[in-house]
Amino acid sequence: MAAGMTLREERLADFRAAFAEEVARAAGADVLSGDLYTDGPLEPGEFNADTAVALREGGPWGAGFAEPAFDGRFGVLETRVVGGRHLKLRLKAASGELADAIAFRYLDDPAAAVLRAQDTVELVYRAALDEYGGARRLQLVSEWFAPA
Repeated sequence: MAAGMTLREERLADFRAAFAEEVARAAGADVLSGDLYTDGPLEPGEFNADTAVALREGGPWGAGFAEPAFDGRFGVLETRVVGGRHLKLRLKAASGELADAIAFRYLDDPAAAVLRAQDTVELVYRAALDEYGGARRLQLVSEWFAPA
């Protein structure tokens, strides 16, 4: 739902200060620190749709109860741009298992690193279910990544 308000220009500085204080109070130091907390890597044998389903059904996820996030180092097998701004990847885990991943809005950052096959990335991700064309597959949804 959208909302609007009218604010006198001379009160803009007061509003900014009050707004920043309220966001800091509501969000807490953990959110504002920029630190990412993970549940470690997915284990061998967990790179599958069943894992994504179990995690989705393990919710509800939301404020105060964060959806599990994982991390790991992956080899890049393929990359392609989808929708003009998202980066789709085919990755290989240290265990040798393959997984698809997506980094939404990756290309919105003009300083985003160019990734190619044979590169290695460090990835923080959520395990999601990709249901496309009648198939159900694990898709790693990037929360953060960087070339390794």
